[in-house]
Amino acid sequence: MVAFLVAIVTNYVTAEPPGWAENTVVVWSVFGALAVVSLGLFFWERRLAAGAPDGGVRPVPLGRVAAGGHSMNPPAVSARVRGREAELERVGALVGGSGGGMVVVCGAGGLGKTTLAAEAAAQARARGRVVVWIRWRDDAEQLGQDLAQAAHILGLPESRLEEARTGRVSLVDAVWEHLAGVKGWLIVVDNVDAPSRVGPGPEPVAAYRGWLRPHGGGVLLVTSRDTSGQTWGPDADLLHLQPLADEAGAAVLLDAAPHAGTGDEAQALAVRLGGLPLGLNAAGAYLSVPTSRHRTFAAYQHALETEFADLLGAEHPGAAADPEAARRVVRHTWDLSLDQLHRDGYTLARPVLQLLSLLEPVPVPRTLITPELVTGATGLPATAATVDAALAGLHQYGLLHTPGTGEPEPGSPAVGQLQLHPLVREVTAHTLARPEPTTTWLTAIDEHLTRAVDTVAGMPGRAGWPTARLLAPHLPAHLDRNTPHNSTTARNTLDTLADILGAAGAASEELLLHRHLLDHESTVLGPDHPHTLNSRNNLANALNDLGEHRRAADLHQRVLTDRERVLGPDHPHTLTSRHNLAATLGDLGEHWQAVNLHQRVLTDYERVLGPDHPHTLTSRNNLAAARARLAGAGRRRWWQLPRRM
Repeated sequence: MVAFLVAIVTNYVTAEPPGWAENTVVVWSVFGALAVVSLGLFFWERRLAAGAPDGGVRPVPLGRVAAGGHSMNPPAVSARVRGREAELERVGALVGGSGGGMVVVCGAGGLGKTTLAAEAAAQARARGRVVVWIRWRDDAEQLGQDLAQAAHILGLPESRLEEARTGRVSLVDAVWEHLAGVKGWLIVVDNVDAPSRVGPGPEPVAAYRGWLRPHGGGVLLVTSRDTSGQTWGPDADLLHLQPLADEAGAAVLLDAAPHAGTGDEAQALAVRLGGLPLGLNAAGAYLSVPTSRHRTFAAYQHALETEFADLLGAEHPGAAADPEAARRVVRHTWDLSLDQLHRDGYTLARPVLQLLSLLEPVPVPRTLITPELVTGATGLPATAATVDAALAGLHQYGLLHTPGTGEPEPGSPAVGQLQLHPLVREVTAHTLARPEPTTTWLTAIDEHLTRAVDTVAGMPGRAGWPTARLLAPHLPAHLDRNTPHNSTTARNTLDTLADILGAAGAASEELLLHRHLLDHESTVLGPDHPHTLNSRNNLANALNDLGEHRRAADLHQRVLTDRERVLGPDHPHTLTSRHNLAATLGDLGEHWQAVNLHQRVLTDYERVLGPDHPHTLTSRNNLAAARARLAGAGRRRWWQLPRRM
């Protein structure tokens, strides 16, 4: 338009003017109209360049698309991928199929998501597929540029990109319309740990109108720590990675350090590291270096008990500021997830994880993690809702598991469980400062363990039995943390829970508590203290309930001898020991000895308590039952005397 005006002016000045040109009113009217049109077109072009009105399509600066700016080739896999055959087969079937889709490889940090994706990419490329690798940089605009570049590699024409550049079409729609029509490709978007920021716009990924969609002619493979199906939507195929099986973990170690020991030793170390690929790779890399202090699997495993912080919990100078460095260091890898949860408003996620790390590496009853415990330990305000949110966030990022409760006891409700991966727990526990806040936190845990046992003891019938079984493994450490001067409450707590477990038929858990209580009392109170003798008697009963009749009989005999010496032959506890030994001998099949001892017990009860005392009557019944068994009458009809005196 400007050139046209210049031409008119030039002709007007240099050529012989036409007749109408001598009319200045006409000339200047035409000149003014052309100027207005020119300015209008100029401003319209500027408006297109700046963006459309509300609801329109914004133009996209695509200067970098054609040239790229960073490698889009998948990383090389340096070692054989072990234990992921099923997952690779699923991805391979999708890539080799006639359709497309989206697969999300998800799980906690350190499970080898990127390694699996890189191996899948290598296999797809070997089958002739076009493979593009994109690393999420926490930048939605950059992701758009990278996906546009991927589409351009797959034939998206420049004319379509020009339409996106000028705002005549949405870039995300242009990219996915093209990808929907092209087959035989694999695009990997690695480390999408903040799906809510993928964009473009505020809609969630599950709406499938953003940069990540399952509607292409090829396969979009995403790796992420977010394991929620709600995040990724119903059309995404989630591959939730788990720790490696023991054999696969051993193979990883042997691949890295083939001369460090036997297969059994490698497997033992793999079990100790919880099958976590990041931990296995760290151990293998260490053992492969000739100058390392520990050169065998067995030596490394032994060193973990005393040098854990140096071997797997070590600091890394760049990890705090560089996410890529953090992903390669066991000590820091879960900090990325915790930082993200904190940014998303889950402010209790990190302290709740740290609190759980101070408990034993076994399932924890959900009812133990209360707002009162969180506040008592950390000093942070907590409500039921914020604790629920923290646990949900930890579960979503794969840091917390909820094991199945199995079949509950008849008449008992199912109990929610929480469990950390053993290596997550151990590394997290090592990050806590000592002695504070750890001492304060453990004091709060001990207080709430006592409350939890009291609550279970007050439940009617079988209602508390499932929770009792979950609490049992956490109580030995609870007793150990209490000094001899204030351990009475802790001993009573263990004894109370052991009673509940005995009633529930949970003999293994009951045995655990009785054995630990006996060891503690033998050390603190001495072997002849009445409490110690009671604990030895209770341990013998638990052994008998487990079918260890010979060991139980031997222990009951020692308890009886000690009680006769310490308490006297007619003390009620001594009579109880004599009865328990007689019953155990009957279980062992030594019926003559059982009958003779039951006869003595009855005689003692008649002399000490009288012929009509309930214990005397029960003893008379038990003697009759023992004689019946001796005669081969078959069935045992015992009336139970108190066994715990």
